Amino acid sequence: MATNAGRGFFRRAFDAMVEAREKQAQRYVNGALMMLDDETLRTHGVSRDQLRGARHFTSII
Repeated sequence: MATNAGRGFFRRAFDAMVEAREKQAQRYVNGALMMLDDETLRTHGVSRDQLRGARHFTSII
């Protein structure tokens, strides 16, 4: 997140909420992708190791 100097309280709160929702969405997507087979992941240029190593990944399996 960019520096918050000079920003109002509500703007900082909104930015924090948006960032939290983005992380939540990424965890959801990574979990859904983990359910795909290796061949499908490979076809789309993603590996299980990349998903496991993703910064916001939370295992749902």
